[in-house]
Amino acid sequence: MIYLDHAATTPVNPLALQAAWPWLTSEFGNPSSTYELGSRASVALEEARASAARFFSAKSSEIIFTSGGTESDNLAIIGIALANPRGRHIVSAKTEHLAVLESLEFLHRAHGFEISWLDLDKHGNIIDFQSSLRADTTLVTLMLANNEIGTIHPIRDLVLQAHQVGAKFHTDAVQAVGWADLNVQNLSVDALSVSGHKFGAPKGSGLLYLKSGIQTEPLLHGGGQENGLRSGTENVAWAVAIAAALEQVTHSGAASNFGPGSDSERVSKMRDEFIGNVLKNVPSARLTGDALHRMPNLASFTLAGVSGEAVLLELERRDVIVSSGSACAAGSSDPSHVLIAIGVNPELAQTAVRFSFSHETTTEELALANTALVESMANFT
Repeated sequence: MIYLDHAATTPVNPLALQAAWPWLTSEFGNPSSTYELGSRASVALEEARASAARFFSAKSSEIIFTSGGTESDNLAIIGIALANPRGRHIVSAKTEHLAVLESLEFLHRAHGFEISWLDLDKHGNIIDFQSSLRADTTLVTLMLANNEIGTIHPIRDLVLQAHQVGAKFHTDAVQAVGWADLNVQNLSVDALSVSGHKFGAPKGSGLLYLKSGIQTEPLLHGGGQENGLRSGTENVAWAVAIAAALEQVTHSGAASNFGPGSDSERVSKMRDEFIGNVLKNVPSARLTGDALHRMPNLASFTLAGVSGEAVLLELERRDVIVSSGSACAAGSSDPSHVLIAIGVNPELAQTAVRFSFSHETTTEELALANTALVESMANFT
């Protein structure tokens, strides 16, 4: 099997599972308990927090463990908006993940927030960000890299503009771990969300970076765990696992070097070769997203005249696993909201196919995937 759907989920890194295993078995203590079994769990939790903080160049106290990207997005967006009522104006884009869009819809419907939707070009790039900011803008939320088309936003530049008017800035960086610089000191963001299963930790693990001093209203109320922002007994095993997975990203060199000679550059070159071959061999194929400012590991296309879902089935018959877009929207008959937002007509949007790679993906696998796509498309002519 050639698995090219790493943007949907990744296999669990064996070292992350190994790190978590004791906290699922013999070391089952509640980290809030004061006896030794609980104290050991508490120490493991805080060591995991410190380890994760190092990855992001953050303080340990700025890391909140969650159940994944969706919860992290909700906590950041709803929590910051409700706790910082300098205004009820929020800026975002309709290409965001549904976890962001639905959080914003809730704030609009239940709390009267006004949402300004940014204009985008046909590649998913933001147009005229500065004019969207106002004196009453309380929050900007924009993803670092789009999960469907791969377009990367210049987050640091956008953050600086948002901060000039006093707005807080959250970024959904779920797709970016291992592929972009997530040093929060460099990005200057106030909040950053990640999901563990996108980089080798188990599903149901995630974290939120929340800058010190940012007031946030909790979504869960109870015992006051996670600095009072996420009540409930902590999942020590998954906290340990996500920290271990981040360490493996660091050790692979993926997190430390994104310039010439880096592994991300190597994958980018493979991606570009793959894109070139698809566009050459499949006449109906059109690349979606920005050709230059895009994730190293993602190539997505529309394939005019065929159903994207039908192409997926043909590829699966040939042992190539890909997707038609966000896994969270799989099974829906609606066209991709991301493609619609960048001006793709609904009929063409239904033809989308996304290929997403890992650092272990090989040129041989991509050559076989290209051949499988050509063969699959031949069945529809």
